[in-house]
Amino acid sequence: MAPSDAGRRTFLRSVGTVAGLAAVGLHPLDHAMAGPGRPRGNPFTLGIASGEPRAHGVLLWTRLVPEPLCPDGGMPARPSAVQWQVAADRHFRRVVRSGSARALPELAHSVHVEVDGLAPDREWFYRFRWAGHLSETGRTRTAPRADARVGRLDAAFASRQSWTDGYYPSYRHLADDDLDVMVFLGDYVYEGGLGATGRERAVAVPEVYRSAPETTAGWRLRYTLYKSDPDLQRLHARVPWLVTWDDHEVVNDYAGTSSQYTDDDIGALRAAAYQAWYEHQPVSISARPTVDGNARIYRRLRWGRLAQLDLVDGRQHRSVPPCGWGEADACDAAYAPDVTMLGREQESWLYRGLARSRAQWDILASNVMLARLDHDGPDGDVLWHDAWDGFPEARQRLIGAWRRAGTRNPVVITGDWHSSFVNDIHADFDRPNSPVVATEFVGTSVSSNGDRTPYGPYYGPMIRHNPHIRFFDGDRRGHLRVTVDRHRLRADLQMVRTVTRPDAEQYRFASFEVRDGTPGAVRV
Repeated sequence: MAPSDAGRRTFLRSVGTVAGLAAVGLHPLDHAMAGPGRPRGNPFTLGIASGEPRAHGVLLWTRLVPEPLCPDGGMPARPSAVQWQVAADRHFRRVVRSGSARALPELAHSVHVEVDGLAPDREWFYRFRWAGHLSETGRTRTAPRADARVGRLDAAFASRQSWTDGYYPSYRHLADDDLDVMVFLGDYVYEGGLGATGRERAVAVPEVYRSAPETTAGWRLRYTLYKSDPDLQRLHARVPWLVTWDDHEVVNDYAGTSSQYTDDDIGALRAAAYQAWYEHQPVSISARPTVDGNARIYRRLRWGRLAQLDLVDGRQHRSVPPCGWGEADACDAAYAPDVTMLGREQESWLYRGLARSRAQWDILASNVMLARLDHDGPDGDVLWHDAWDGFPEARQRLIGAWRRAGTRNPVVITGDWHSSFVNDIHADFDRPNSPVVATEFVGTSVSSNGDRTPYGPYYGPMIRHNPHIRFFDGDRRGHLRVTVDRHRLRADLQMVRTVTRPDAEQYRFASFEVRDGTPGAVRV
């Protein structure tokens, strides 16, 4: 719903200037915003962010890092107070909420502020102050009330942003878009060691960032490098995010605390990675990892009576794929009832939410592909078991939950694949003639694999074995832009010409619609 305060696009053009004026005192802060301690250089080098919008609140994030090349960010090993404000106007003449948050050394001096008491369905402006330094001004918004009749939701979905593989021109374009929410589907960082320079991003990599992260300190440095990107920072500051993870935030293709690359338990590595993930994401305090290293990150966004979006965690709780890691033959063991992708607790949460939903559109945000991808047709049984193909009984439970709940318009939005797919979801992929019950859109990567094109030649020959795949492209980088209204869900595959330049041109490669009450996408 369009805001009353002069429009979001006006803000996107002016917010940088406003923040600069405030920093030099043209919009003085009240006494409650006085910063503690002595200045140590700009502490907001990783930017600011908001996330998890609710009808009456939102999460605000920042981390104090005055010295990005230091493992501790250049902060002393003691708590520090960070002031924050939320205002109804970009000039902060109408401050509606303010306070002080403790930045703790055990959380890398990150700050997660859960702001409540805001009016629903409108935009807000926020900022932080520490030691005399004022952050830029961020823009966020609250969701409509759950019972509100809403006409439209504008969202974008993205995943796989390997820093070394290229710049983020998609984010530059998205920051100028008119978005209500940004959804990130995994692989925010990558776990491997780095060379002296990037590949498509041909810049020097400081030595402190090059080692493969194995400890919390190492993961903090990896996030510091990634979050130094100005286009990523700008998009975080312009729109609230919902964030889940996939595998590269820990190690490639892992399941639970197991990895195909080692017989050892990866629990300690995973706990360190999860800790740093929490410290660098705009997620609620309830997502903080517990003493056993686990974290509850699945979330639900209600956008009035128009849409419900369920963001799931498909890594932490999944079973080791019983038929083998990666590319392997199908087997009966995968149909055992105790084999799970989401874990029983998360499954129950998801299915209860579907049963109670009164939304016209129910969107599942998944880190890996739901639809079947038959690799070799009738001559074999080869599937990719790191996706839902490795968990067919769990997939049937999800499809059954949609059908029992009478879900009117189930749609799946997926990351992970470096490729774009548009898929029909059948009631039972073991019965190809079973009805189509849902639609899946799989988005390509933001930058991972750069301008190289390995997946078109690889997956292309498989598509003929999968008539439920309505569209495929494996050769482009970009994101998925989605508009939802009462009549349709429209998905635009927005691509960029190259990731070797941050200012690369964006273009619409293909567009599809799912019409209300009719599963299956139609190209438009």
